[in-house]
Amino acid sequence: MKRLIDFFKNEEKRTVFFLIISAVSLLISFLHIGNLKIDTAWLAIILCGIPIIKGAIEGLIREFDIKADVLVSIALIASVLIGQILAAGEVSLIMTLGALLEEHTVAKARAGIEKLVHLTPRTARFVDNGVESIIPAEQVQVGDILRVLAGETIAVDGIIISGQTSIDQSVMTGESLPVDKGIDDEVFSGTVNQFGTFDMKATKVGENSSLQRMIKLVESADANKAKIVGMADRWATWIVIIALVSAVGTWFVTGEIIRSVTILVVFCPCALVLATPTAIMAAIGNATKYGILVREGDALERLSKVTKIAFDKTGTLTYGKPDVIAVESFTDDISSESLLTLTASAELRSEHPLGKAVVSNFKNKFSTNLEEPQEFAMIAGRGVKAIVSGNTILAGNIELLAENSIEISKNILNKAYKYKEDGCTIIYIAVNGCETGFIALSDTLRKDSTKIISKLKSINVESILLTGDNPQAASHIAKSIGISNFHSKCLPEDKMSAIEQYQNNNEMVCMIGDGINDAPALKKAYVGIAMGDIGSDIAVDAADIALISDDIKSIPHLLSLSQKTMTTIRWNLTLSMLLNFTAIILAMTGILDPILGALVHNLGSVAVIINSALLLNFKNK
Repeated sequence: MKRLIDFFKNEEKRTVFFLIISAVSLLISFLHIGNLKIDTAWLAIILCGIPIIKGAIEGLIREFDIKADVLVSIALIASVLIGQILAAGEVSLIMTLGALLEEHTVAKARAGIEKLVHLTPRTARFVDNGVESIIPAEQVQVGDILRVLAGETIAVDGIIISGQTSIDQSVMTGESLPVDKGIDDEVFSGTVNQFGTFDMKATKVGENSSLQRMIKLVESADANKAKIVGMADRWATWIVIIALVSAVGTWFVTGEIIRSVTILVVFCPCALVLATPTAIMAAIGNATKYGILVREGDALERLSKVTKIAFDKTGTLTYGKPDVIAVESFTDDISSESLLTLTASAELRSEHPLGKAVVSNFKNKFSTNLEEPQEFAMIAGRGVKAIVSGNTILAGNIELLAENSIEISKNILNKAYKYKEDGCTIIYIAVNGCETGFIALSDTLRKDSTKIISKLKSINVESILLTGDNPQAASHIAKSIGISNFHSKCLPEDKMSAIEQYQNNNEMVCMIGDGINDAPALKKAYVGIAMGDIGSDIAVDAADIALISDDIKSIPHLLSLSQKTMTTIRWNLTLSMLLNFTAIILAMTGILDPILGALVHNLGSVAVIINSALLLNFKNK
């Protein structure tokens, strides 16, 4: 009994069951099986028709919503009044089937997004003085120590403090392969621990965690915000009025009520209303497969008109992290490799990003372990001083060496200046009180940057660089990736002003950025796209679209998807309008009866849904 109750509580299962019963009852009625006193088509009217009429009445009373359900209800009632019970039953069946198909398609389109909501962990393993306990995930505080076992979903964002593992980050980044993680690596809520057990310190909890931030973006994705949807809705209202007038006029001229009923059946604007929302939601579902969250359906419509894309540099075209690009030694007895080794050992205990970058670069190049410094001192605003293998190492800026009575030669300064012109940061190094050389660090280009700029150029979309770098550094980075148009020394208002200037000339600009300083430009741009993972909350909130994977390689696909979506919508609208006006003419002339009219009408709705559903698997060639 309980299973039966649960079955009927499930709306989709209940609807499918009612459709099966209705189809059987209509078949019995059509074939006159059993010579029953009561027409079995009434079953279809009761099971499928009454819910439609109920929905139409509720819409009229609550919102004065004159849409498809109103027209369908009038057609049903009229069919019953003139004794066309079979036609009324068939209209009820087909309308309900069309609605079920619509819901299934939209649900499938949103499935890729909504799974994020269901991935929110409910519990976490809290560790206090070595004692483990299970607590609700919402009770986790910043700084709490949590333990994550193999196969478990990570509850909040944090930093690994012990253990190593591989994490499935596909829900956040779209990466198909697990990512290896160790001590000091960052992990994100909603991702899955694949193999090892590790302890982590919580850094972002509740609404600030990565998963919750993404859920906020998901919940704001509303296809009905698209301008073209509003247009379709307005057309639908007028079509209902035209259909009613046409039905009354046809009855007045011909005196045949059945023609009027057929007009009401075929002129229901279901296909027109479905044309845009189904396409938009299918496109949003497609975008999530590529690590893209579209906050508003309107953004896809606007993106299809973009002719220029403005890129922020740091964190967008580059990784936003310093890396060693050159090690220059100016003494014969210390090679570049030895200088890197000594400096990396000196920086081993440093918390400074540049020091960590030097250590990381050494570990990537060499398999040997670094020697721990015998002494270490961090000098704020200057650099580090350490003793390694009996050698006193100074690594930092010019001021650090000057304060230790070490003068840097013009030869070294001139060589370092060339790197500075390209936007590099320099760590000057002295060994045992003598100038030795320097290490140049720079933010490295994303590996796909050049390829993406080339692809955008091939589809006639111009790329622009907006950066706070000096003109020489901006020119160097722009030329290296194929951008000819760049703006240097940009403050936030400068980026916004540059975009405004382009758009005043009717050149629609899409801005891609990641930092707080990009927020004004993201808002000003025709379409704003934020790097959702490393980007600031303010930047994400200001944007229309977020790249969850922080990977710009999905941009060409996104542009192609937006253009394909608008093409699909135009085809949907054209198909639905042609079908409606053709069907009404056929109904007026008596060629279509209510039964055939219901079939023709729903054929249009199903065609629109199928055409939109094709966007789910669209790929950029």
